[in-house]
Amino acid sequence: MMLSKKMMTKGVEIQMELTDLRVVLAIMKEGNITRAAEKLGYVQSNITTRVRKLEQELGVQLFTRNTKGVVPTEKGRIFSQYASSILHMVEDAALAVKEPDQPCGPLAIGVVETFASSAAFMSALTDFQSKYPEVALSLVTGTSPQNYAKVQNRELDGAFCTGEFDLSLMQVAYEIQEEVFLLQGGQEPDASDPDVAKASWIVFPRGCPLRAAIEDWLQTKGVASINMIEVSTLDTMLNCVRSGIGYALLTESVVSADDQRLRAHTVPQQYRFVTTRLIARKEQFRSKAFSAFAKCLETAGKTPALGSL
Repeated sequence: MMLSKKMMTKGVEIQMELTDLRVVLAIMKEGNITRAAEKLGYVQSNITTRVRKLEQELGVQLFTRNTKGVVPTEKGRIFSQYASSILHMVEDAALAVKEPDQPCGPLAIGVVETFASSAAFMSALTDFQSKYPEVALSLVTGTSPQNYAKVQNRELDGAFCTGEFDLSLMQVAYEIQEEVFLLQGGQEPDASDPDVAKASWIVFPRGCPLRAAIEDWLQTKGVASINMIEVSTLDTMLNCVRSGIGYALLTESVVSADDQRLRAHTVPQQYRFVTTRLIARKEQFRSKAFSAFAKCLETAGKTPALGSL
């Protein structure tokens, strides 16, 4: 009986609103009550009153004040994590009940250059656009770490990530393992025997697992300094290799077997395969648009790619 009464009393004492949670998160982000008030469209005194009332109800201090603004306490950081989760659940609940029966609306997907140029992806994209024209699809190019972070931060509905990541908070909607090859210009006189230790390498920005594989591979060969030319697009990378400027590591699906200006070589077993996954946040709500997109990928993945190495 005492426990029941205590729980009831606790429930009455803490009467926070969703607005209170938004206020705390705005202050956390801005580091300043005035800027948080401007962001939310409230007067500063309203924000200050809400925070003080919430602190009194919780019996802890959420922020410490100084001349530059406010700094969250340890309790404040803990509270903000729960506040963020609660607001996301409320948002997902609203989306779940409002979502139409057919896939529609915006869908933002992060892509990596290598997979976005593959035959399987292009086939899936064509199929998806044909079946679901009411979905406003946005494809955002980035490195795998950038894509992963944007999914975490809810900037993307889902993303392709190549390589290994912590998937404990993610759901994997699609997965493909591809073989990796060393590509060399087909017109080079020594094209049959690439000298990886002395070569220049054409690479994507840091975060690309194929770049990391190159660095690790050459370190095992005792190469202290690696000559790397960083590019941002697949076309630029392939043109550099075709011109004999350097070598590259790429997956089989992005290179045509008919390209006589390129030669492919196998790589050591530990670098020979790489996995690309379509991930999304592990949440109860999953939009019909995202599910349909993943289904198109699954269907396309069962069809043999044409022109692969």
